[in-house]
Amino acid sequence: MISIESLKLFLYWGGIVVFLLLELKFSYRSPSVSKSRRWLANLPLSIVNGLVYHACYFTVLMGVLVLSAEKNLGLLNAFSLPMWLKTVLGILILDFFIYIWHLLNHVVPFFWRFHRVHYSDMNMDVSTANRFHIGELLLSGLLRLAVVYTFGIPLIAYFLFEILVNLSIQFHHSSIRINPAFEKAWMLLFIPPSMHRIHHSVRIRERDSNYGVLFSIWDRFLGTLTTRVDQDKMVIGIGSHRNFDQLNFWHLMKMPFTRKTL
Repeated sequence: MISIESLKLFLYWGGIVVFLLLELKFSYRSPSVSKSRRWLANLPLSIVNGLVYHACYFTVLMGVLVLSAEKNLGLLNAFSLPMWLKTVLGILILDFFIYIWHLLNHVVPFFWRFHRVHYSDMNMDVSTANRFHIGELLLSGLLRLAVVYTFGIPLIAYFLFEILVNLSIQFHHSSIRINPAFEKAWMLLFIPPSMHRIHHSVRIRERDSNYGVLFSIWDRFLGTLTTRVDQDKMVIGIGSHRNFDQLNFWHLMKMPFTRKTL
């Protein structure tokens, strides 16, 4: 298990470095605010979140994953399925519930108070993938525990899902200019930057779409997919937080407890 966790950590930070280098070489658009100041807010959030989340959930999650396997708990273990199929189904199930959780973070006011930290970023790049409030991550951890226990998600499926999701989030937040034909093909199953960029639009009707995290199929099947938006004219962020000087690390930590919510 130490090797799997180390691999996940290596790929996480390796992904940040790779996508940063790609952004610098093939930038989608020039920054409208200081990139370095944004990173000084976003990276500390990632470090704090990783340490706290690991301390709160790693042992518990491991216990549930191992117990489910040993006792054949959960819906997936109620059927005699090969491990490869359980792994595929486990990844699909986890991604679907993350999609639902993401949607709820936009429609439930209490959840949105924490989730808006992510959308207050006035530019998008790979560092935006790290910009979450620890309160949101701790709440999402409860959902993951419930899904793992209820469905008996295999350990390999869970860790493979986490690795894929981390890389996917980094990719679709990155400010990389990508061939439109590739993005169109990629969008059939997955999330390209152009699709997720719409989700970060300052326009609420655009922000309230494209909730997918790993797969785009949930947006497509459930009617939350939006693609026809002029990307060049799009403004990133949320209307209630346009003062860049009030978007540093400490302001972001306090944001859920302030009144501005739109």
